[in-house]
Amino acid sequence: MTRANSELNYESSSSSLDGPLPHPMRQLGVGRLGPRVLEARAMTPAVSAAEDRGPVRLAGAARAELACALTDLGVADRERNMRVSQLWHWIYHRGARDFSAMRNIARPLLDRLAERHNLARPEIVAEQVSADGTRKWLLRLPPVDARDKGAEIECVYIPESGRGTLCVSSQVGCTLNCSFCHTGTMPLVRNLTAAEIVGQVLVARDRLGDFPGGVAPTDGLVPSGEGVRAVSNIVFMGMGEPLYNFEAVGDAIAVLTDGDGLSLSRRRITVSTSGVVPEMSRLGAECGTMLAVSLHATNNPLRDRLVPLNRKYPIEQLLQACRDYPGASNARRITFEYVMLKGVNDTPAEAKALVRLLKGLPAKINLIPFNPWPGSNFECSDWETIERFSEIVFNAGYASPVRTPRGRDILAACGQLKSESEKLRARARMMLEESLVVGQD
Repeated sequence: MTRANSELNYESSSSSLDGPLPHPMRQLGVGRLGPRVLEARAMTPAVSAAEDRGPVRLAGAARAELACALTDLGVADRERNMRVSQLWHWIYHRGARDFSAMRNIARPLLDRLAERHNLARPEIVAEQVSADGTRKWLLRLPPVDARDKGAEIECVYIPESGRGTLCVSSQVGCTLNCSFCHTGTMPLVRNLTAAEIVGQVLVARDRLGDFPGGVAPTDGLVPSGEGVRAVSNIVFMGMGEPLYNFEAVGDAIAVLTDGDGLSLSRRRITVSTSGVVPEMSRLGAECGTMLAVSLHATNNPLRDRLVPLNRKYPIEQLLQACRDYPGASNARRITFEYVMLKGVNDTPAEAKALVRLLKGLPAKINLIPFNPWPGSNFECSDWETIERFSEIVFNAGYASPVRTPRGRDILAACGQLKSESEKLRARARMMLEESLVVGQD
């Protein structure tokens, strides 16, 4: 499996046909503007309601949120920046799960923090490990308000020699029924907050021993060695359309790439979109991440059927947004994801049309064997068909790796993510349990 191939192992395939979510559905996190946003609302609703809802989680919080928490505890202005830096180091560099571990912070302050806050991660409801080492976690999130009963999401870890990619979710459910995508059959529940997105990375690093002093799994499937991170790459290709939760995704990226904490390179973070054209340029300008586009068709009638968002932002608008994407170059190519559907989009004529469509774009094309899921009406293209398609694209000068499916036996592969709270049919669940490789603690 190639380096580029494994970096993009899951696709985003949920988008809204009605534009950005209305205000009540937006995330509750503090924006990247930090102090200016805080002046307007003083603190996020989750933090200001601490007295009513118990301790508030600081794992996943931005620097501005940590500063507000300290201010609420009476920490003086002259001391606050130093304390924020200390908390940041312990939460994101050391992976502290309890305030008592923070040895360079005065005990009285730690006690006050522990009274009002905690460092809990999202709760792991289930962990599944594929025969190929892919890991899928079902995570339960705490309620964000009185109406929220506690949502569940999934994130997936794909190990390789010397590197590992974590596929994170950005929404609970999705807003677009992409016809080939299992995740797309879920209704949208809500956006994730920035802290909930970062929390997925913290969970993965905890479980993989990726913080100093952590203990990695002993199955030999997690990259190891001096200077090797288990989680080296992040892809926003799990549940949800990232660009319909832009503010929270952008805030999460700021936390993930902070050099004093998790310290991930922006070039090792890829955001995949089904084609939310108005936000694409902003993503490149403000976040500087790599871009992936779920294309899957070369003409509007077919893409309308496969990716209904195309009815709002047709292929012509989508490709123009790709041409205008800030920073796109041969060194920072845009990845176009193309799921191979038998008898639907896999003919030599479609391959030639794809080459014509992307002419002049700094692009690579990931060909994705369709991953089956219970109730799907599609089949995967034959391997000979996929190879013939790939050869046509490659001979035209485009990298066209065929992704090796990962985690199919635990429904963790591309297009298969769906919260276990959405029940599988009994027969499908039985088949899954028969093939499951149970992970060891």
